Order: sequence, then C-alpha cells, then structure tokens
Amino acid sequence: MNSFTEYSAINYDTEPDPISDDLDYERARVKWEAAIGYRIFAANRWGQIGDGHITARDPILPDHFWVLAYGIAFHQATVDQMVLVSPQREIVIGPTTGGVNHAGFHIHYPIYDSLPDVQAAAHTHTPYGTAFSAEVRPFLAVSQEACTFVLDQTIYEGEDLEVSTTDGGYRIAKSMSGQGRHGRDARLCILRNHGLLTAGPSPAHAVGCFVMAERVAEVHIKAREAVPISPESAIAVAENLASLNAGWLAFQWLARDLVPDPSVVLEHRV
Repeated sequence: MNSFTEYSAINYDTEPDPISDDLDYERARVKWEAAIGYRIFAANRWGQIGDGHITARDPILPDHFWVLAYGIAFHQATVDQMVLVSPQREIVIGPTTGGVNHAGFHIHYPIYDSLPDVQAAAHTHTPYGTAFSAEVRPFLAVSQEACTFVLDQTIYEGEDLEVSTTDGGYRIAKSMSGQGRHGRDARLCILRNHGLLTAGPSPAHAVGCFVMAERVAEVHIKAREAVPISPESAIAVAENLASLNAGWLAFQWLARDLVPDPSVVLEHRV
C-alpha cells in the first residue's frame, strides 16, 4: 500500500511543475495522474464495459509504460492497481492477475516506441467522439475548445477497429507523427469508426485534452450547420490556449470537481 505521505508533494495545482530530476518522484506522479484520470473517465460514465485506457511512459524505463490492470473498474483505480508493462507485454511491476488489455498494448506501445516526445496517451469509446469518428473528418474551428485541435489533429483511416496486433498501433503512430502544431506529433488522433485518442507530455495533459476533444465532438454532432471561425482567428485562439496549457488546466478543474480527494487513489478502496 502507498501512504499519502509518500505522495505528499503531488497535488492539484495551478500550473505544471517542471520535470523533476528525481525519477522515483516522476514515476509516482505519472501513476497518480493516470489513476486520477481513470476516475475522471469513470465519473463521465466512460469505460464501463472495459473499453479504453490511459497510459504513461515510465520515467525510469522509457520503453515501458503504465496502465491500469485489466479488469479493474475505472472508478476503483489506484496507484497500486497500475501495472508497468514491458515491450514484451510482460507486467514487471504491479498485480498480474488480470493481465494487460491486448488492444491497449497494441495501440499504446507502438506510440511510445515511435513517438519519443509522447509521454502519455488516453483513449476510450465515448458517445460523441465515437459518433464523430464515424464521419471520418477533422474537427473544424466551431468552438473555443475546437481551436485547441484544429492545428493539432490527424485522422487514422484504418478499418482495423480491434487493433489486434501492434502493426495497427504503428500505423496509428505514423499517422500522428509530425502532424501537430509547429511540426510536433499530433495531440489528437481521430480513429476512424472507433473514437478519439489524445497524447501529450503527461497523463494530466492527455486526459484534459481528451475531455475537451469529446466536448468538441459533441458540438460537431449537435450543431450540424455550425459555421467555423476564420483560420486566422482559429490560429490566434489555438496559440493562446496552447500557452495556457489548456489540456493540463482542464485536468485540474475536472479532478477538483470529480475527484475532490486527491488521496483516494493511494490505497485500494472498493
């Protein structure tokens, strides 16, 4: 079990902390953020049938990643239920009973293997994101949140919805490579007929961006005749939101509202 004392330096905040030289602290932080992220998803009633995953690259073993043990309900996520997965899909730290979600490994491992700047990724099947993905088109600048993604998105058009091998994951990663703002890897990938996937420098960024992207998909589905703002205005909004770390800030607001006790993920509670 983990005590809150061990994680006392980790809490909700008003701006991202710089990456620490203490790799054990960084490992604890990404596990904590991912576990909080799963609870945010659960509060939105996402992942109730085991669909979806939030992962984080390990700071100590960067070719390994953390994911919630398979079979654990998202609302029960704790740092003790996070498992560290090797490139061979072996659990090297954490409970082994439920194993690893195969689709989660097939999607996320290739992303980390191919995109070294990506530190975390989030995906689940949501009411609007999945519906929008079936239209196989990009987000337009039809809302403030949409401007976060109009210059930072890609579409994966593969029909392999099960993503039954890592080959599919490598194709997803290839579609994201260099397609984001200023030539960086895209933070949003619209998976054809499948849903949304977001990536970022931390689980907090990836989860916050995912929730924002789901809301953008909702606007697209509900406002069928929406008129986008001009490209010039969209760029100005996007640059401002990027400077404000919009995804990370969204995570902080969501966490305070939906998981008000930050220590709830530090022990196994059912």
